[in-house]
Amino acid sequence: MTSTIPPEPKRAAMMVAGRRLSFLDFGGPGRPLLALHGHFGEGRTFTRLAWALGDSSRVIALDQRGHGRSDSPPDFSRTGYVEDAAAVLEHLGIDAAVVLGHSLGGVNAYQLAARLPGLVDALIVEDIGAEVDGDLSFSLSWPHRAPTRAELLEETGPSAKYLMDAVREYPDGWGLAFDPRDMNASQQHLNGDHWNDWLAGDCPALLIRGSRSTVLSAKHAKDMAARRPRTWLVELPAGHTVHETVPAEFASAVSRFLGSL
Repeated sequence: MTSTIPPEPKRAAMMVAGRRLSFLDFGGPGRPLLALHGHFGEGRTFTRLAWALGDSSRVIALDQRGHGRSDSPPDFSRTGYVEDAAAVLEHLGIDAAVVLGHSLGGVNAYQLAARLPGLVDALIVEDIGAEVDGDLSFSLSWPHRAPTRAELLEETGPSAKYLMDAVREYPDGWGLAFDPRDMNASQQHLNGDHWNDWLAGDCPALLIRGSRSTVLSAKHAKDMAARRPRTWLVELPAGHTVHETVPAEFASAVSRFLGSL
């Protein structure tokens, strides 16, 4: 890993089918790396990774549809997410990139590699499986607005620690940068058996699992690595959000993988 600190990211946006897609571009001369966050997240969750990689990678971190500063779409289909990621690469004139994804973003990443293999040089998938069965309905009880930031976070309970980047101040109070109803719709589209997409690609892949994850079991992760050629499995001491819990170890694993390409 290089110690060179990249410049502050450039916030940019593009229009796709009349919708705004916003993203951070950390710039630099290195290999393009498209980073796709999970539900409730946004592109800036990968800021520490971009700084750790330095000028060895040009990190482009997308606010996926309905998250962060990107508009909500009419639907949250699997095809829609994949097309958004491809559109960003095309917009930036990037013919092929390493694609990294956490959770929701991980499925989007390996489905992009399966459906548009020419765009993906390598995959990094963080703590998500080839079979997904999640439930985000607990978020439907969160308040639309609260008088203060502290009160909003208090109302979200144990999830608050995962929502820090998503808190916004609006004219009518404090709220989140996404609609929980959208997140539930997105999760419903995400659930299912995606083994065909996981096995379709043959580019090098790194699968990172949190050792305390309740989303990706150790057995499922081992099966994924064993069944797909050129796939390496790394387990780090964390739960589902490996990149946030152990950022230095996560960046080291990513850097070693990139150095092997």
